[in-house]
Amino acid sequence: MKLFFVAAFLAVAAAVPSSYKPEYKVPSYLAPSHPASKYPSPAYPASDYPAPAYPAKAYPAASYDKDNKYADITITSQSDERNLDGSSQWSYAQSDYTTRTESQVQKMMQGVTYDSYGKESYGEMLGNTNKGFSYWVSPEGQKFTLTWAADEAGFQPKGDHLPVAPVHQYELPVAPVHIPFNGKGYKIY
Repeated sequence: MKLFFVAAFLAVAAAVPSSYKPEYKVPSYLAPSHPASKYPSPAYPASDYPAPAYPAKAYPAASYDKDNKYADITITSQSDERNLDGSSQWSYAQSDYTTRTESQVQKMMQGVTYDSYGKESYGEMLGNTNKGFSYWVSPEGQKFTLTWAADEAGFQPKGDHLPVAPVHQYELPVAPVHIPFNGKGYKIY
């Protein structure tokens, strides 16, 4: 029963608001003291020229539409489709006739995989294959079309504007036959 009275007394004491409020005192710090400098402060001679007086110039408010030379280009269509099987397709078209379309499909392909110890093994793995198409007009008015595919064979771009390596139509020379000698001037057969 004594324990009940003690618990009740502590509960009432905890519920009563406290009248104790500490008074806040602003801390006071001593000013730092530095030893006097051994060297005098340099005295610079007065300038013979007056300070230039620049006229006050009012700058106009920034206009981002005027500064942006592509402000009149807008996106006319846009799509983005993501599927549960990992495939996706997106595209957009702009008012300057620039278009881009890209699709991605996941498929099993042969490749090198690494386990958690760094050991490599060759086998089937899941990979992405991408196909895409872009069309744009250069500032000079030239039209460009670029198609590409990226799969297990690598990135393969195609376009009329891409450089093509020259094809050489000549026969490679045949290397001469080496006949070894034994060091005494005799042929070894």
